[in-house]
Amino acid sequence: MTHISLNVLKENMRSVKSRIAKAASSCGRDAKHIQLISVAKTFPASYTDMGFSLGLTNFGENRVQEAIQKIEQFRPLPITWHFIGHLQSNKARTAVTYFDWIHSVDSEKLLKKLNQASGELGKTPKVLIQADLAGEATKHGATVDKLRLLFETAMRCSALKVRGLMVMPPWNSDPEATRPYFQKLRETRDTLRLEGFDENALGELSMGMSHDFDVAIQEGSTMVRVGTALFGKRSK
Repeated sequence: MTHISLNVLKENMRSVKSRIAKAASSCGRDAKHIQLISVAKTFPASYTDMGFSLGLTNFGENRVQEAIQKIEQFRPLPITWHFIGHLQSNKARTAVTYFDWIHSVDSEKLLKKLNQASGELGKTPKVLIQADLAGEATKHGATVDKLRLLFETAMRCSALKVRGLMVMPPWNSDPEATRPYFQKLRETRDTLRLEGFDENALGELSMGMSHDFDVAIQEGSTMVRVGTALFGKRSK
């Protein structure tokens, strides 16, 4: 992993924000309604420090233990922390303790653990229900036929603030190959709204990463999870 300089990060930020603005404009949306989540997972804390100094305030992590050290280090700063990786139910309490958002709620068991921990700790984290639209054995999320039931369960969790849906499509270097998954998540959200679910609980669509967030925005994404395009390639 090559160390990134402040100037390079600044230029990467300019490029990413330009892409967001262009994608939003292409479909008649306002870029201010799209939240950039800077994914600093596996990078040292210095990357988060530089990003914050340049105005980044939303950071994503996908490993609880790795994130704790960073969150503790930057605790005095007004940073919003997003957990975006697969969360095991036995780490629910720790996640609730440290994260403001949890994007990857994928089971009833995890929901109940998060709700219990939140109630006991006096926390009210915002959560997104992760959808599995491809049926990949190696990926997590609720299949479409189970998504509605999981969402109903989530709405009954009084200590959680349900805010929308998340998807992580199968990897493909061609952004157009992931467009159908983004379309499907938006359509799923719209269907749930038509069925009477609270619109506030369906306001966010977390979809799109460094290589495909442009098409995700065109399909309705409100949160893009960007790491490589900001901080560079990670070590294998």
